[in-house]
Amino acid sequence: HVMAHISGEVTIDALVEEVFDLVADERTEPRYNPRIASAEKLSDGPVGEGTRFTAQPKGMGARGQMSIEISQYDRPRRLHNIVRSSYMHVDGTLTFTPVDGRTLLRWDWNMRLVGPMRVLSPGLALLGPRWERRNWVGLKRFVESGGR
Repeated sequence: HVMAHISGEVTIDALVEEVFDLVADERTEPRYNPRIASAEKLSDGPVGEGTRFTAQPKGMGARGQMSIEISQYDRPRRLHNIVRSSYMHVDGTLTFTPVDGRTLLRWDWNMRLVGPMRVLSPGLALLGPRWERRNWVGLKRFVESGGR
């Protein structure tokens, strides 16, 4: 299995608690990530360790549905998520560091394609970082434009 390690960071002009809460609740992702059509919470109770979500990427149909589980929840500093779908597995950490009233968001993912998509694995190392950065820059724009 070819694993791609994808990491990066972006600084968001908002308090760390606000950024953490938006990211931890997967249901907000369709508002800042145009590649996600919808997301819903599957588990009961407040968002925290063990919370599970499902998300539907645009254009992927039912086979593209992703399951997301928060395996570590340390508000407002760290999230560890596990993402699974029929075509991809992701295991990674998001860290949130306050810097002068802003938030330094870092992502550190191990991603691999599975099933028939596995043949595209070499491209994941090339395209994955760009896709991931686009996602978090979308969050930055959303938050800084007053989106909540």
